Amino acid sequence: MYRYVLGVKPSFLLFWLLIAAPSFAAKPVGKQKAIDPFWNNAIVYFMLTDRFANGDTTNDNNFDRAQDGAVLRNFMGGDIKGITQKIRSGYFTALGVEVLWMTPVVEQIHGYWDEDWGRSYPFHGYWPKDWTSVDPNFGTEADLKEMIAAAHAHGMRVLADVIINHTGPKTKVDVAWPQDWIRTEPTCGWHSYIHNVTCSLAASLTDVRTESNKPVALPEFLLEKWRNEGREKQELAELDAFFERTNLPRAPQNYIVKWLTDWVREYGIDGFRVDTAKHVEAEIWQVLKVEASTAFNEWKAKNPNALPDEKDFFMIGEVMHFGVNGFKNTPAGTRNYDYGDKQVDFFNYGFDSLINMGFATHASDSMEAIFSTYSKELHQGPLQGVGILNYVVSHDDPEPHDKEHAKPYETALKLMLAPGAVQIYYGDELARNLIVEGAVGDATWRSFMNWQDIATAETQLLLQHWQKLGTFRKHHVAVGAGIHKMRSEKPYIFTRVLQDAAYADKVLVGIDLNSGEKVLPTYSIFNNGDVVKDYYSNTLVTVEGGKVVLNTSYEIVLLGEYHAVK
Repeated sequence: MYRYVLGVKPSFLLFWLLIAAPSFAAKPVGKQKAIDPFWNNAIVYFMLTDRFANGDTTNDNNFDRAQDGAVLRNFMGGDIKGITQKIRSGYFTALGVEVLWMTPVVEQIHGYWDEDWGRSYPFHGYWPKDWTSVDPNFGTEADLKEMIAAAHAHGMRVLADVIINHTGPKTKVDVAWPQDWIRTEPTCGWHSYIHNVTCSLAASLTDVRTESNKPVALPEFLLEKWRNEGREKQELAELDAFFERTNLPRAPQNYIVKWLTDWVREYGIDGFRVDTAKHVEAEIWQVLKVEASTAFNEWKAKNPNALPDEKDFFMIGEVMHFGVNGFKNTPAGTRNYDYGDKQVDFFNYGFDSLINMGFATHASDSMEAIFSTYSKELHQGPLQGVGILNYVVSHDDPEPHDKEHAKPYETALKLMLAPGAVQIYYGDELARNLIVEGAVGDATWRSFMNWQDIATAETQLLLQHWQKLGTFRKHHVAVGAGIHKMRSEKPYIFTRVLQDAAYADKVLVGIDLNSGEKVLPTYSIFNNGDVVKDYYSNTLVTVEGGKVVLNTSYEIVLLGEYHAVK
């Protein structure tokens, strides 16, 4: 990992945030500025690293991990090199993807865990053993560096999936973390703050004692591992430098903050997707954000030409049950998460955005109901100035939208045209099968990417539909970040307009139009003489008499200024 330079002075802001209060800046700092509209329009492609693409078959077997797990609970060969190959092939670019999010790649427990859903290996990345190493089933640090550099070279940013809440479980070949690091009981009860935070989510997720500031020693198994790998002295020297610089106590969560932010400082990771955020004291996320931002700024200073434009470090949280407009744990008129006896605004603790757990449910509503509600929440309601990430399927949501793929084209329209950022879960665009015989629980959402289906005409047409929507959104930030206004109910026509200090953009969308010639008024958002592009038919047209005339075989029109700058 990164070798800290001794003697570096902490900034006054960092020093104040971390030292002024005894327990991680006990009061929230709050957001310093509104979210960059880029992040409320971004297309985020989320993939399970092990299930996306196998770029190197030589790393498929490590630590004597067998293929004796339950259905879809073994390692299947996907790796970091596979992601890099798909970046370079242009696959993500054609989809309009601007951000890549992959499941954690840090070293996992070596064995298996027998859980209610069957024997399971840590293919998913959420059972960490060593936060300072890449798991060899996923690849190497060199592979990670190459992948991030390739993403940046193709204009994309990378989110790392990070965990502070828990370690991997004890197995026949993996020892437990020391008792001053973790707890295994009580099991979380959900009905109060303490029963969500100071508890163990599951037997397989040994809970880190994040509420404690008591200094703890490093586990002997970890020291021995580092010793055998020839890096014990380096790791200990880095930790000494980190705790001297920050003056944080050597408590479990602070070790993990150091280890997580090293990846940012070394390789230029652009942001974090934070796992199980509501099960950790919110103040810790504020510390993580400050440290990650410091690390990112240091990396950018050393790599000034690596990114397409200047962005701050970005942090998005998984706060289970957080959802737009009326979810039981999101009180009406607020953006708080309600624990029952306490409410927390996670946006005041370092988060720029939260995953919208409600979209998969809302996607059964009409487009106008979704779009108008979300636009109001983001521009006039409690979410003004912050971000959300919408999805229809995810890796552990038990209720995905349209899991049978009965309406794949409509599902794509609702997601890709929704206000707020959007998450494509790997295979959404190919209608990857979500109902796998013999798979129990969340395993059924985690099959290997169905690359073989691209050869079929049916899948090609669906992929092209997603690509057109993605390209439109990528080139027009108003799609996700603009103010929505319905212009016609039948046929359904709406506009989105964004005007702020950094962006000026506007779009017009028509759905369920007639095939062949169609005349659309432009509602004064475009001027006569403007050249606009229909991204669905890839047609240029000039605005005349306050309208455009198109003759295409499609019933969808996605209009944006041809020379719009994003």
